[in-house]
Amino acid sequence: MATQDHIIMFPFMAQGHIIPFLALAKLISQRSPAIKITLVSTPINIQYLQSTLNSSSSETTINNIYLAELPFTSSDHGLPPNSENTDALRSHQIKNLFFASETLKPSFQNLISNIIETDQRVPLCIISDIFIGWAVDVARSVGTSHFAFTTGGGYGTAVYFSLYLYLPHRNSTGIIDEFHLPKFPETCRLHSSQLPSYLREADSNDPFASFIKKQVSFSLKSDGMLCNTVEEIEILGLEILRKKYMNPQPVWTIGPLIPPFLLGQDVNSPNSSVVSHQRTGKEFGISPENCIEWLDHQQPASVLYISFGSQNTISASQMMELALGVEESGKPFIWVLRPPREFDIKSEFKSEWLPEGFEGRINEGKRGLLVKKWAPQLEILCHKSTGVFLSHCGWNSVMESLSQGVPIIGWPLAAEQAYNSKMMEEEMGVCVELARGVEGKIVCEEVKRVIEEVMSKEGKGGEMKRKAMMIAEKIRVAVREEEGDQKGSSVRALDDFLETLLVSKRGEK
Repeated sequence: MATQDHIIMFPFMAQGHIIPFLALAKLISQRSPAIKITLVSTPINIQYLQSTLNSSSSETTINNIYLAELPFTSSDHGLPPNSENTDALRSHQIKNLFFASETLKPSFQNLISNIIETDQRVPLCIISDIFIGWAVDVARSVGTSHFAFTTGGGYGTAVYFSLYLYLPHRNSTGIIDEFHLPKFPETCRLHSSQLPSYLREADSNDPFASFIKKQVSFSLKSDGMLCNTVEEIEILGLEILRKKYMNPQPVWTIGPLIPPFLLGQDVNSPNSSVVSHQRTGKEFGISPENCIEWLDHQQPASVLYISFGSQNTISASQMMELALGVEESGKPFIWVLRPPREFDIKSEFKSEWLPEGFEGRINEGKRGLLVKKWAPQLEILCHKSTGVFLSHCGWNSVMESLSQGVPIIGWPLAAEQAYNSKMMEEEMGVCVELARGVEGKIVCEEVKRVIEEVMSKEGKGGEMKRKAMMIAEKIRVAVREEEGDQKGSSVRALDDFLETLLVSKRGEK
């Protein structure tokens, strides 16, 4: 009896990467249920994936998804015990997890060898995160295809590649304030303040920059790239990825990898809060039901939602000014609160980190919701009362927000977030940057001004909303399932990727 075709998927150990990898696995399983899919990670991340799959067990479409665990002991790599995901680490510890990920190569090689022995054939392909670029060597060693998967957008990924491959912000005298991005049009420039501090200070001898450069270089040797975005909304970034980096290999735009209910299903569906919890694996500081009930009492597009993602936070002084500005704006809001960056992000939030009497005034006047640690973001963003998202501009949050036509106030803090913010402001016209980085200085008057500008139904705010709604429509069209010419571009891209795999397999016979 012939064994199934087999795809191996290997995400980087971060929730913002694991979530879209699992979503992609589910999409592939729906399009090609005859293909077996194995997601690979370390023990604690596999536990999260297992619990997510178990809670979705009623979905017969995911019966062909399996999990494979690679041995990993975090304390062997200078990390706290049981720390296998960036969400479990302080910001200064995350580099160690990146370095540690490379030590998984021998056990991954053994896993692939065992799979080949069991299946009596090589896998159809290996899909790995761009930060697990070394997996291309494993794929080549066993004679199978390798595809890189960038969980970010096309523009952010292209900027990331340019920065780490060329370090253009440095010359012989040091750091350049404003510089051109190699491979981009001459008019495309960055300021050094848009770089995370660890990249701004990096030179060719920096171990972390060298590590990322190596993984990017590996990924560019792949047989193609999958990108978590939509063809019609990222023209420049995708053009650069295709012509300057992956050429002649293809780039398939198979996004956005967000839950289907964000693209049309009623938010009050009994499945939405379940999906939201599965996506994060976290316990919310407020129930989705109570959150929706509060939102139901607000005016359409009147609420400001504030969240800095799963592993980011701002300083105590920034938090104080942000709170004062939000209060002075008079807008209803939902704010996901985590301790300031000077403190342990996992600790309990203290009222002293906010202006004196702030919580009491907000609660008494029912002006807003202060949610500790985790909020049901998906339900909030697709509610009609949510008008603007003050965000760190992580790509998952960007896609969730734009899919609902919600414009963004950007406060990028790390990774590629500043490039996402730049692209949304300059290319899309749906974002205004409030502050930049963990060192960025803000004052309450500027917070108030930006909130009022972006939430206005007239002028710039109205134009941003109009453009965000146009992007939301493009996203919905891209994931449309109709056959023939009506099939959306993201659906066609995934079908084309799968057909490419099968054609390649037939060609090998």
